Amino acid sequence: MSKIGKKPIKISEGVEVKIADGFLEFKGKEGILKLKILEYTSAEIKDGQLIFSVGENKFKQARANWGTMAALARNCALGVSQGFSKSLEIEGIGFRANMEGNTLVLNVGLTHLVKFPAPESIKISVEKSIIKISGPDKHLVGEVAAQIRKIKKPEPYKGTGIRYMGEIIRRKAGKKAITAAQ
Repeated sequence: MSKIGKKPIKISEGVEVKIADGFLEFKGKEGILKLKILEYTSAEIKDGQLIFSVGENKFKQARANWGTMAALARNCALGVSQGFSKSLEIEGIGFRANMEGNTLVLNVGLTHLVKFPAPESIKISVEKSIIKISGPDKHLVGEVAAQIRKIKKPEPYKGTGIRYMGEIIRRKAGKKAITAAQ
């Protein structure tokens, strides 16, 4: 039995859920998300709650899909009502970020400016050295944040680069510090 799959998902006000053609469609103030219903699982809406079941299937994959489907549906319901966000911070002398329309332009010590177009339904905003990524899809917000961070990962000697807000970078001692200690 899946502990996560057994719990019904309460559909909050302002969120519409439809079941059609093997998909769940969530509509809310943040946007619309479609979620494919995984194999061996079934969904139904009762009394303002979304309930998942696997029926008579005894397959291990059926139980795994049950919990996964419930977790994905919770994320969709929360995403269309409140949205998700991630923040990145840029650290380094001369490192800058700004928005040109729907494109993030980064100057992070490379020989050229790096242009990162924002995917549909994702909003990117820049305030000083902080980049904020927000949108209804939790997976897509995390993926975009990871791709932006990958452009200039934080390096361990100076600590410069793009990192998640609050991320701790383990610093290494340089050559001077090592030779002075001996």
